[in-house]
Amino acid sequence: QVQLVESGGGSVQTGGSLRLSCVVSGYADDNYFMGWFRQAPGKEREAVTISSARGDSIWYADSVKGRFTVSQDNARNTAYLQMNSLEPDDTAMYYCAADSLSANLLIGRPHYWGQGTQVSVSS
Repeated sequence: QVQLVESGGGSVQTGGSLRLSCVVSGYADDNYFMGWFRQAPGKEREAVTISSARGDSIWYADSVKGRFTVSQDNARNTAYLQMNSLEPDDTAMYYCAADSLSANLLIGRPHYWGQGTQVSVSS
């Protein structure tokens, strides 16, 4: 059973930066895939980034490409989402997720979810 816990959210002004962390516990092998999703009030949940566990394959949504970067510290079982040049449209609850199949992340139905961390960006 895999457990995910996000942290690092907060309130910043336009152009600011935040780094989200996702600590992974429980069983997960090297074939697992990680993802970050977000959901704003009144909007559908959307994928922000999806990557392999080792970071050798990474996908970013067009809306965050060039501004957000994923990384991982496998020794600490932690994934990171570095968010730079934040915009008001980035305001949302952010969730990390994991699954053994990338397809489940791509369709937005991974087996494992974190509890979410709030990101608010003001003008």
